[in-house]
Amino acid sequence: MPNEYKNLHVIDKESFPYIYERDVDVPLKTFETGLIRVNVYRPKDSETGAKYPVLVTYGPYGKDAYYETFRKPSFDEVNPEHKSLHSAWETPDPQYWTARGYAVVRADERGIGQSPGVMDTMSRGTSDAFFDVVEWSASQPWSNGKVGLLGISYYAGSQWRVAARKPKGLAAIVPWEGMSDYYRDRVRHGGILSNKFIDFWWNVQVIPNQYGKARKEGGPFDETREGRLSNEELQANLNDQTVDTPKYKFRDEEYYRNRDYNLEDIEVPLLSVANWGGILLHLRGNVEGYVHAGSPIKYLRFITGRHDLPFYYTEEAQLQQSFLDAFLKGEDKVGWSQPGKVPPVSVILREGDVGFNNAEAERAYKRREESSWPLPSTQYRRFYLTPSSHLTPDAPSPTSSSETLEYRALDSTTAGILQFTSPPFAHRAEFTGHITAHLHVSLAPDPASTTTTTPSDLDLFLTLRHLSPSGKEIFYTGTAGDPVPLCKGWLRVSLRKTNPAHPYHRPYLPHREYFSSDVQEVRPGGVYEVEVEVWPTNVVVSPGGRLVLEVSGADTQGTGIFKHEHPEDRRPEVFGGLNRIHFGAGRENYMVLPFIPGEDSRLEG
Repeated sequence: MPNEYKNLHVIDKESFPYIYERDVDVPLKTFETGLIRVNVYRPKDSETGAKYPVLVTYGPYGKDAYYETFRKPSFDEVNPEHKSLHSAWETPDPQYWTARGYAVVRADERGIGQSPGVMDTMSRGTSDAFFDVVEWSASQPWSNGKVGLLGISYYAGSQWRVAARKPKGLAAIVPWEGMSDYYRDRVRHGGILSNKFIDFWWNVQVIPNQYGKARKEGGPFDETREGRLSNEELQANLNDQTVDTPKYKFRDEEYYRNRDYNLEDIEVPLLSVANWGGILLHLRGNVEGYVHAGSPIKYLRFITGRHDLPFYYTEEAQLQQSFLDAFLKGEDKVGWSQPGKVPPVSVILREGDVGFNNAEAERAYKRREESSWPLPSTQYRRFYLTPSSHLTPDAPSPTSSSETLEYRALDSTTAGILQFTSPPFAHRAEFTGHITAHLHVSLAPDPASTTTTTPSDLDLFLTLRHLSPSGKEIFYTGTAGDPVPLCKGWLRVSLRKTNPAHPYHRPYLPHREYFSSDVQEVRPGGVYEVEVEVWPTNVVVSPGGRLVLEVSGADTQGTGIFKHEHPEDRRPEVFGGLNRIHFGAGRENYMVLPFIPGEDSRLEG
């Protein structure tokens, strides 16, 4: 790495409808030395003394990797109001926001793009550097001293962490579809490594932009201004998520402790935006982030649609501006700053079969405002699994007989899936909120397996599906525009231990520490009673519609690029047995669903 960094700051006051400053040095001073480089976009009259609030983004995709070259198919579909030469993936467009009285600061994360240092995404160290960027932005002569954070995915996940550190000047945050819990939301679902997305994300979107790396000619990333680093220097400056996430399994290891923080420490006004279709990455984090944030003023908004486009819809951008205006400009036209004036929870209801990846069709979904989360009218209802593969609201009759259903673990074909189907609903029924599944499970060697070892653990993969009155499956829009079911849940049975004493533990959402000290034995012949967290969902089931619960030992439909199939984490000699669900006296198996009663929403049984 060079011993000195040349300030390569360039400023363009003529070519754009805003002032564009590239590669501005932000010194790191609070927690370490070095620098972060940022691009600044600000209204032209800021040059003559006008001051503006600042929107800051901090992430790994390259502040100079413009949207059109980084993800052209997505850029082609973006609302034209948010297209400009300086548009960038998952971030606010400078042309749009400077025209509305904001400055925009876009930072290259430490070790990324033009920012030197160790590349260690989502770590405490890189969040500390973000802290300095926020305070720097608030102190600039063209700033009114107030900073807001606005962005999607990684640019949302980084918001939770820096807001918990309380930098001076931070006035509001809008984490839009962004995980808040690195372990539970992103890396290890129920303790199971979600490796495929991490591999894709790291190798395609992140590592090509490491500081000092040779760039592909014609690619979206620029050469590092100071020149290339040697392979040895690049490796020394790199903490690789594709290496670290399989290596570290428990939250009490330093790798995860280094990425932990307290949501309760967040005090600034918060608008958390969750997408019902983000069933494998962001949804849980936006909900739990909202619930546990210490902010006296906070809001939770649910949306549908693809991951990349709704952020730029006209109505959503206007909502963002309305919220930010209230806290960064003091211009509150709707009452965001007055607790109780704006309903804190806004739910979109997925009713009917409108297809998937069709934004216009999804406008048929209605929106409803609510006073709290979970919704205050929630009634948690049990739907029981039966040996005859039914999912019924009727409690089973007492019996002394024992029965089992079994499936092949590590098998995503029909031989590896159990399905439990509800009877047709007699009336319209809404389910909105958190879900758990209560199961009695065991494992046994698979006589058809060529593995001679005895399995010693089992992974549970749960999927909730929705069938129309005609029997057709109703799919919803997933993160990448792919068809997804209602929701999913996971659990590694050796990590079944819960902590009821923890304040995050609730009857409708069991809390697990996932510590190394929590590992419990799983042996063939033993029957284990487990509570499986299933991610929250919303669905309105029409009369005649049905719900289907799938139980498997591997990923099934709707998983897309978020697969859990790392060869070390899912070794056949450990997980490759026959998995069983046990029924009988003292062994009730059921799913708890969040029923929302209403005049036209009823549930019998």
